[in-house]
Amino acid sequence: MDFAMNPERPTRKLVGFSVVLLMHIVVVYALVTGLARKVVEVIQEPVITTIIPEIKPPPPPPPEKPASPPPKSAAPPPPYVPPPEVKVQPQPQENVIAAVTNVKPPTNELPTSVAQPAPAAVPQAPAGPAHTSARVTGNCEKPEYPRTSLRNEEQGTVNVKLIIGADGSVVDATIEKSSGFKELDRATLKAWSLCHFTPAMADGQPVQSATRMEYVWKME
Repeated sequence: MDFAMNPERPTRKLVGFSVVLLMHIVVVYALVTGLARKVVEVIQEPVITTIIPEIKPPPPPPPEKPASPPPKSAAPPPPYVPPPEVKVQPQPQENVIAAVTNVKPPTNELPTSVAQPAPAAVPQAPAGPAHTSARVTGNCEKPEYPRTSLRNEEQGTVNVKLIIGADGSVVDATIEKSSGFKELDRATLKAWSLCHFTPAMADGQPVQSATRMEYVWKME
């Protein structure tokens, strides 16, 4: 080559050679000082990925329970009204041969009887001992007040005719005067038909006789 013909060419080559040499020096310096390693570490640094959890909305508040209705108050019982007092004016009784029946427990009082002995044959012999009337013994209970009559407030007087046998039992019983109420009449006959009497006596012998009894049904 002829350098004398182009004097600028050697200078240009010298500049390019100097640039290349400077770059090599920089690379060598970087390797020596660890700059390249730091660059690699920065490049190779792991990427940390953070997962952000999903933010859920707060749950809705529980529904309010409906208020329970107030307890029903029981109605107060009606005031007690005593039943009206019924005053019964007792009817005056004359020559009553009977006990008075009321709603109280029965007592042992027994009605008396007026005995009427059956007509006896006229004795041929002289008159013997006097006749005795039939008498009620202690096993005769008072008639029980019928419930229907109590409820209906029935009262009255019953006259009964009794035929007493020689053994003291009631052979027959009939109503001579009614009280006006069938239940009272029926109760009187039923009670006195079960009574037992001491038979009437004639000449020392028990005989059949008739007696009349009166019973008063009265509420007190």
